[in-house]
Amino acid sequence: MDVSLTRDWVQNIASAMSRNQDHLTTLDSAIGDGDHGANMARGFGAVRAVLDDASRPAASVDEILVAAGKTLVSVVGGASGPLFGSAFRTLGEALGAEAEVDTPRFATGLAAALDKLQQLGAAEPGDKTMIDAYAPAVTAFRDAAQSGADFRTAARAAADAAEAGMRATVPMQARKGRASYLGLRSIGHQDPGATSTTYVFRALAEATEADAAKPGPGSRW
Repeated sequence: MDVSLTRDWVQNIASAMSRNQDHLTTLDSAIGDGDHGANMARGFGAVRAVLDDASRPAASVDEILVAAGKTLVSVVGGASGPLFGSAFRTLGEALGAEAEVDTPRFATGLAAALDKLQQLGAAEPGDKTMIDAYAPAVTAFRDAAQSGADFRTAARAAADAAEAGMRATVPMQARKGRASYLGLRSIGHQDPGATSTTYVFRALAEATEADAAKPGPGSRW
């Protein structure tokens, strides 16, 4: 993971949130306040604008991620801003001021971000929240890294695990957040936070695949 790939990842997230804004709104309207799609599109749109600012070029991976986190916290209302923003900021801080980060180091950063999310939201797997997608994604990435897999393989495993976790929220009864107020009526609905989290990890996998396909002497990932 280098500066270029990190930038592509965040740009891909912004595109995914914009493209799927209506879907996220529909999901959140069923069990939440109905603003998750707009919040995610607006927040990552603001992050994209920060990245596009030529007067502030990033020299390290953490600069991009910390800037993304700070922007999300300042722009996105409700719980989503602090949660997603803190995750990106914690990931960046865990990676440090490096121009390039290897797969095991990135796995450690993802685990730190997950710890921060659970501290802030007090949620566990099975509560029907973003953790149900984030936690399995982190586990899949870490397991791939520990097995010696390259970054591209680990990213793909994380995206697939996040998607499986997202789909598993449908039969769950929400135990945290606005959806928990609905009780049994929350069953049968896919969690919007788990869905947007899946977009984050899928965007990473897609950015890594695209980077590997670029002409050159060979893929680093």
